[in-house]
Amino acid sequence: MRRLLAGLAAGSFLLALTACGSSDDGDTSDEAGSSGDVTTVTVGLIPIVDVAPLYLGQEKGFYEKHGLKLKLTSAQGGAAIVPAVVSGQYEFGFSNMTSLMIAQSNKVPVRAIANGIASTGEDGKDFGALTVKGDSPLKSPSELEGKKVAVNTLKNINETAVRESVRKAGGDPDKVEFVELAFDQMPAALDEGQIDAAMVVEPALATIKSQGGREIASSLVDVAPDLTVAMYFTSMQYAESEPEVVERFQKATAESLAYADAHPDEVREIVTTYTKIPPDVLKQVTLPKWPAEANRPSIEKLAELGKQDGLFKTAPDLDELLS
Repeated sequence: MRRLLAGLAAGSFLLALTACGSSDDGDTSDEAGSSGDVTTVTVGLIPIVDVAPLYLGQEKGFYEKHGLKLKLTSAQGGAAIVPAVVSGQYEFGFSNMTSLMIAQSNKVPVRAIANGIASTGEDGKDFGALTVKGDSPLKSPSELEGKKVAVNTLKNINETAVRESVRKAGGDPDKVEFVELAFDQMPAALDEGQIDAAMVVEPALATIKSQGGREIASSLVDVAPDLTVAMYFTSMQYAESEPEVVERFQKATAESLAYADAHPDEVREIVTTYTKIPPDVLKQVTLPKWPAEANRPSIEKLAELGKQDGLFKTAPDLDELLS
């Protein structure tokens, strides 16, 4: 919506969580596993609208039905979540595709296991946008040369997206000054003139609009139509050692994604439980798409742009990452 991703804030709270494999009696459905136990798993998330399906799925009992209890914890970006999953602090994580591809290209053992979110594909009506202050003279991404643009993680998906918007508008992305800033800090920084532009996702986008800010590009849409922006993932080790738990997580997440896509009002309501966005601003939030399957061609385009921008030492193996 941020290098082997280190770190979507709330950013200083990568807590020292240990991997949880504990269980307690509760779910006796067939989905809960042969023992009927509920397995607790820690999931690293970014406190943004994108992850609403997991909070909603937990509330609706989809994970419990499949024998899982989620312990949800927040980080600034996918770049921070990847190493936490690989080290065993989290069983699962949410990360943008660039973070996962950078990790995989560096031989970090990660595997994408469930779809996360997709762009709406509609220019001017996406959940992420390149924004400026209302009275800014900037009208086009091509005018960002020499300007300070905030992204939540440097050398990652949002920088790639902004670079593509600048490139498509006829500008030189190498002349843009990118700075790293948490999403929830961007509205104030933009309003106070500390930055010239910000690449934000919801709910920060709605906050900026409520302050009179405006969009100058739908940068995720500029990358590819219906871009798969992020996915849920685990470590290769966990996928191989706990395939049943992974399968249960996949099934519960698929139900949660479908429910969220069909119930936007409930999505907006659940977002208030893990973000500080005011209710009046929340009404203006543009929701992403939560399709069941990832869009492979869009991921390939993102990989192509990442290679062009020097994000990868070697090209990521998408067959291995998405297996």
